[in-house]
Amino acid sequence: MPLTQQTLDKLRGIVDAACADRHYGIPGTTVVVVDSDGNELFAHSAGKRGVSSSSGDVTLDSIYWIASCTKMLTGIACMQLVERGVLDLDDGDQLEGLCRELADLQVLKPDGSLERKKRKITLRMLLTHTSGFGYTFFNDALKQWSLPAGVDEFSGRLEDVVQPLLFQPGEGWQYGVGIDWAGIALERATGSSLNDYLQRNVFRPLGIENMSMFPSAEMKSRLAHMHTRRTDGSLVERDHLLRLPLVCSNEEASRCLNSGGAGMFAKPQEYCKILGVLLNDGKCPKTGTTILRKETVKEMCRNQISKFPQFGRQGIAAAKEDLTNAIPDIYPTPGNAPQGWGLTFMLSNASATGRSSSTFMWAGLANCWWWADPEKGIAGMVCTQILPFADAKVLGLWSQVETEVYSALEKGNL
Repeated sequence: MPLTQQTLDKLRGIVDAACADRHYGIPGTTVVVVDSDGNELFAHSAGKRGVSSSSGDVTLDSIYWIASCTKMLTGIACMQLVERGVLDLDDGDQLEGLCRELADLQVLKPDGSLERKKRKITLRMLLTHTSGFGYTFFNDALKQWSLPAGVDEFSGRLEDVVQPLLFQPGEGWQYGVGIDWAGIALERATGSSLNDYLQRNVFRPLGIENMSMFPSAEMKSRLAHMHTRRTDGSLVERDHLLRLPLVCSNEEASRCLNSGGAGMFAKPQEYCKILGVLLNDGKCPKTGTTILRKETVKEMCRNQISKFPQFGRQGIAAAKEDLTNAIPDIYPTPGNAPQGWGLTFMLSNASATGRSSSTFMWAGLANCWWWADPEKGIAGMVCTQILPFADAKVLGLWSQVETEVYSALEKGNL
């Protein structure tokens, strides 16, 4: 059943208000909510593609760099290959045979010295961020190791994801480039680029036409602009962080890293189609197309790291302040309940917004946020293009949207 007109009006008002002052609020955003029957309950865009008056309006056809929202897509692709017996979640020999660069990695110790890796990395470790990989913008020690030249994980160069580990494989949790390596393993196992694999095996079967790691000229014409929020709260447009796929030739694209961790550009409504499929146990509720088995989706949503119940509370540093704010707790929950992680995304306990304990969610660096709640049959996404990560204005919008949607569910305003 659709949302009532009253609820739709209230949601539009929330989104419009968030973009009313595009210089200090949110310049432009797209918000989408879907249900497990494949219905689009709400879809609304507001604001401008950029803070400049000539940038044009954001529309539902606008394209966003969704950054780490890509990780869930790479997880789906890898799990398709696990279903087919091409990849194994726990075979370190297989993974390091495909990704020989991983065999010689060393572990960066707190004193800056390096020690040998004691065990092999597995695909499950990559998908759960327990392999030891990090990001230089989220970890001060890794950033310091990379100096003076530094590392740019968005360069499109394989060399920039060949980094030392921050702990022995399997002995901790650290958010990082592991899922880029999962995508590389997929490419070497299939002989296909990750982007081409996703087009053939996920996007086209679901009728998705506006998602790609290498946007067409037409998609680029609808691209939302990238912004930085300055310390005074104002916004200014900036160069795109993932620049190479937007400017490269076809020949250059063939050499560009297909980033399984952060490489996708997308129309939010189409990304939410995939969330609807996950709510429906891997089957498209509209067409009946199956992209994952029910038991595979269940495994993706199972807590894989129960031995690290406080992983999100160890904090994420603002090692590069132009890219991220410091994050003391990834997703605070009432009573500091144990936290969980599935295969590529965080598992969320019940929260103040109304989500159930079966909810899973994640985000993208430029302040794109999604959630999916199988128990209540609802999922949604808030997309913006603002750095640094964990922008307070965007987090506030996401919370307001979720709260209103769950309030409508509770009251039966559907």
